Amino acid sequence: MLVIAHLSDTHLDSHPRSAERTARVMDYLHALPRPVDAILISGDIADHGEVAEYQTAAKLFASPLPVMLCPGNHDVRDAYRKGLLGQDGGGTGPINTRYDVAGVVFLLADSSIPGEDDGHLDDETLGWLADELGSVPDATPVFVSFHHPPVELHHPVIDPIRLLPAEPLAELLAAHPQVVAVLTGHFHTAAASTFAGRPLLIAPGVASTLRLPWEGEGPLVDFRQPPGVAFHVYDDAGLLTTHYRVVV
Repeated sequence: MLVIAHLSDTHLDSHPRSAERTARVMDYLHALPRPVDAILISGDIADHGEVAEYQTAAKLFASPLPVMLCPGNHDVRDAYRKGLLGQDGGGTGPINTRYDVAGVVFLLADSSIPGEDDGHLDDETLGWLADELGSVPDATPVFVSFHHPPVELHHPVIDPIRLLPAEPLAELLAAHPQVVAVLTGHFHTAAASTFAGRPLLIAPGVASTLRLPWEGEGPLVDFRQPPGVAFHVYDDAGLLTTHYRVVV
């Protein structure tokens, strides 16, 4: 049985609030009696994309467990590489990373567009995904993760800046049945849907929660709610179950 802790949207900045909430989640995960197999953080790690924010993130994400990362629309690729990955040369190309955990492959793709809030998988990233999926044996489970959800979530702010177009990714996944699920962030709110016939599971936000349209009048972003985390459990029979928790 594989257990993955999935969090997103830490939005680390110079204010201690975001760092405290991130530390609270990491401390909670590290204190679990049964350690998770890995921690997945699906983007918007920094709020302003500054090197110092990523240096803070690197300290907060330090863990004896595998920590898997990908960028979001608030992240800046060059600063991300320098402050979080320790790559002095930086670089502005997409940050795509493969992780192998306990016999399962995680492909974390960069759905960010530099300087924009919208989501997109460019040709380089789609080619990387195709190559990686083609290299994985049919019997090996694969999870694909990126920041922007590829479907409408019925929210007037998030839907226009979701992953578009989604059809090239859907066609790619259709050719690779070993893909178990798609894992994203961006919504700041726990959610579940389907994409390309697979579960689409969206992590709650660490920094804040988004108000849903049917919840009435109020600020778009709710800073009063506690940070959250998703636990994705993939068992030996190939069943995927997700549990959501808030961390108080």
